[in-house]
Amino acid sequence: MSQIRSALDHSIDEIRNDVLRMGSFIEEQVARAVTSLKDRNLALAHQVIETDWRVNNLRYKIENNALRTIATQQPAARDLRYIVAAIHMAIELERIADHASGIATIAVRIGDEPLIKPLIDVPRQQEVVCEMIHDVLDAFVRMDVDEAKAVAARDDEVDALYTQVLRELLTYMMQDPKVITQATYLLWVAHNLERIGDRVTNLCERVIFAATGELGDYKPPKPPPAPDAH
Repeated sequence: MSQIRSALDHSIDEIRNDVLRMGSFIEEQVARAVTSLKDRNLALAHQVIETDWRVNNLRYKIENNALRTIATQQPAARDLRYIVAAIHMAIELERIADHASGIATIAVRIGDEPLIKPLIDVPRQQEVVCEMIHDVLDAFVRMDVDEAKAVAARDDEVDALYTQVLRELLTYMMQDPKVITQATYLLWVAHNLERIGDRVTNLCERVIFAATGELGDYKPPKPPPAPDAH
């Protein structure tokens, strides 16, 4: 029995380490993608796009290892939840990497064209979502439900920054139709970061599921709109 338990622990450790390796690399990809846009570094943007294959390979490795562990070692209860959560997390992390590649692709499309405005809120969005990725991985290692819920709550910061970017870029587009194309590209960058925040919230839900067996939406509900004064 101890040999079976030892083999299962080894498999779970390998799955955990691959999820952490994948998440850490994706955190770097998101930061590099936004930096490539902010610094007009097309070589860095191409690097983000061209190394996306590493994320896909890690996802398939995690899924294959997880499914093989379930089939051969028949984990139960918390072990099974942990492995299933890891599969879902690998899928979500791969989608976050797709958003990073999308941002890098936009940087390439804008090319050497001067930006219509200094990037302020977009880099802040990137900082927040990267902090969220880092912290949800920490919660996954420690099976910390409270930390996972706190990370999910930070998605409101990302949403607020996206709204700020949207309003500002719409103002630019109304004032000068010639900037519409680039403003639309920048809006898509902010949208990609907003979607990363949503996907990190999904990661938080999987951590909570692994720890408690409960599935649910743990992001605090948005406040209702203020009543019409009229």
